[in-house]
Order: sequence, then C-alpha cells, then structure tokens
Amino acid sequence: MPERNIEFGKYGARGLKGHEAVARQLDDLAGYIATPVSARRGLQARLHYLTRTTHARQAARAAGLTVTDRTLRAWQAGIRSPTRKNLERIEQAYRTVRRENVARYLTARLNRDGRGTRVEIHPLNQSQVDRPRQRAVELRHLNVRNWDRIVSAWTAGDDRQLDEAWVDQVIDLGSQWGQYEYVTNIGFAA
Repeated sequence: MPERNIEFGKYGARGLKGHEAVARQLDDLAGYIATPVSARRGLQARLHYLTRTTHARQAARAAGLTVTDRTLRAWQAGIRSPTRKNLERIEQAYRTVRRENVARYLTARLNRDGRGTRVEIHPLNQSQVDRPRQRAVELRHLNVRNWDRIVSAWTAGDDRQLDEAWVDQVIDLGSQWGQYEYVTNIGFAA
C-alpha cells in the first residue's frame, strides 16, 4: 500500500488535499448566505441568523461572538457598524453555527440509510509535469456509505480528523488510493 505524498508538487503537479476538497463541497451543501458580510445586507442576514432565537444566541456566543446585546441591537439598527475584526468574528460564528445546524441533516442525506452517496474524484492536474514523470490517473467513482466521521470533523473544523476520516474512505480504492490523496475536485450531492 503506498504511503502518503511527502513532496507533492515537486515536478509541477497541482491540486489540493482530498479532505480540503470534501470540506469545500460540504460548505457548498451547507448553503451559506451568498452576500458578503461586509455588505449591509449580508451583515443583517448573518446577525438575524445568529440572534433570532435564544438557542441561536447561545450558539453564537459559544462560537466566539462575545459582544453585548446592546452592541448587537446597534448593529442591527444600523446605528453603529462593526469593526473589521468583529466582521470576521461574525462570519466565523455564522459559519460555525450554520455547520452545527445542518450537520445532522447532511449526515442523514449522505448516508441514505446505509446506501451511501456516490462520489466523483477528479485526479490532480499534471499539465505542468514533464511527460516522462506523468502518471496515468483517471477519474474515479467511489460510494461512501458512512459519512458520520467526515461530517463531524467538518462541523468541528478539525482538518486532521477530517483527513483521517477521508483517507479511511479512500482506502477502498485499493492499492491506488495514494494517487488520489491530492485532487483537483471532489463532487457529490446530498
């Protein structure tokens, strides 16, 4: 069984780690607010999401949004504007709370009562690699049946755990799994 890549990109190959592509796809499925937080509409939508219920406010505080209720009301009314640092905190808290809210739904949709979800793995980009050093790596399909560890690591924002959980699934490709440690894209739907 091949080991993990140590010097990826040494000969010009390009791509990203498989778990990063999975996290990006899960982020797309989470359905974040499209308007940036720096725009008034995006800020208002995020603040509404983070303050509409008591549970949402508690989750926002746990996620790092530790401003007073008076400040939140001033931001919502447009009396004051948050600083750049507070905008980053609002965005981070929003993403954290949104991930926690959709995690259970995504896990159920991706597991599909044990049937799993078909995943397309697009290989790394070797266009800049000299011809003798290029490998024959084609598009692969994989049916992932257990998404629990992957989604929980994504929810927690733990890259190491997400990498381990993803590699545990990719090993099902057999002896070629190391060729798909770096990819250009991973696609799946829920």
